[in-house]
Amino acid sequence: MHDLIKRNIEDFVFQNLKVFPAVALLGPRQCGKSTLAKMLSDRLNSFLYLDLQNPADLNKLSDPNLFFEANQEATICFDEIQLMPELFSVLRSNIDQNRRNGRFILLGSASRDLIKQTSESLAGRIGLIELSPFSITEINQTDDFHIQKFWMRGGYPDSYLSENDDDSKLWRENFIRTYMERDIPQLGLQIPALQLRRMLSMCAHNQAQLLNSSKFGESLGLTHPTIRRYIDLLEQTFILRTLQPFEPNIKKRLVKSPKIYIRDSGILHRLLQIDSFNDLMGNPIFGASWEGLVIENILSNLRDWSPCFYRTATGDEIDLILTKGNKILAVECKASTAPQLTKGFWKALEDVQAEQAFVIAPVPNAYPIKENVTVCGINDFLKILQKSE
Repeated sequence: MHDLIKRNIEDFVFQNLKVFPAVALLGPRQCGKSTLAKMLSDRLNSFLYLDLQNPADLNKLSDPNLFFEANQEATICFDEIQLMPELFSVLRSNIDQNRRNGRFILLGSASRDLIKQTSESLAGRIGLIELSPFSITEINQTDDFHIQKFWMRGGYPDSYLSENDDDSKLWRENFIRTYMERDIPQLGLQIPALQLRRMLSMCAHNQAQLLNSSKFGESLGLTHPTIRRYIDLLEQTFILRTLQPFEPNIKKRLVKSPKIYIRDSGILHRLLQIDSFNDLMGNPIFGASWEGLVIENILSNLRDWSPCFYRTATGDEIDLILTKGNKILAVECKASTAPQLTKGFWKALEDVQAEQAFVIAPVPNAYPIKENVTVCGINDFLKILQKSE
């Protein structure tokens, strides 16, 4: 069923295949990497798919050079590349002997910093692309029902496309458990699953808030450096996003801590045991959940903008600042169909001197509320931005 949904990134992957001998498609487990690779195979002359968790496929690589020589004209796809880091040095020497672009596609469930060999041994030979779960533009639905379903279930294909909410909930619970009990140990990281679950739950309760490592450490009985290491790990495995503060050249005291977000709204809701939209609407996390959904959908659709947030010590703030060259855009997230803005927002807007500001809310149509300040939905915002690029 997933292959009915075309991924926005498909053409960008092809562009990379034309430019580099190898392309790495990195993203969380079950976000659709394998499905996308198999969809790409229809546009390639010859395609071979190897699952590095499958013993039969591993046997084919008992002499990798011989295998590559026998399949020189094919595009070879390796799934779960993080399980076989020793393959990178073999790929490098093979690429240097036959530098044809588009030879290898590497699929991995860990970032390039966790798979250090990609950046070290394949520098200049590899295009690195991050694939997220479905974004709101890919499901291509704008009515309230589908947006609420997407918001509740999140963008992981098997969760979003489940027949009903109970099946989606079951899938997400299993995903979280497998992530902690299998995926993390497979990366060679020995962290007790229970401790990691508590850490993830704390992150969920602090959605869209400043990271307070000391508070986390006290609650979990862990040291400050251990908390930082766990946060990095959750980020490197695409479960968590940290957003850094914007630091314009002004004399105000600004916060220095990053904000944290569970990246997928469906995973957030399962960690908090919120199982229906009515439950979500009555939960204090409602606004933070919307903010996370908006920010994740913006950042997974925009490659050329640098994201951060703005907050002063006195509490003037803007949820998201996007910069590209000298261009600055401000984005505020409001989970209301009639959004109200605070004095702190207008003060912050003066500070950052954004050329345009957008208030992103669950509204059907965009409308201006002041010169260069527009209220709109996520889809409308992404369309406006794509037109301006």
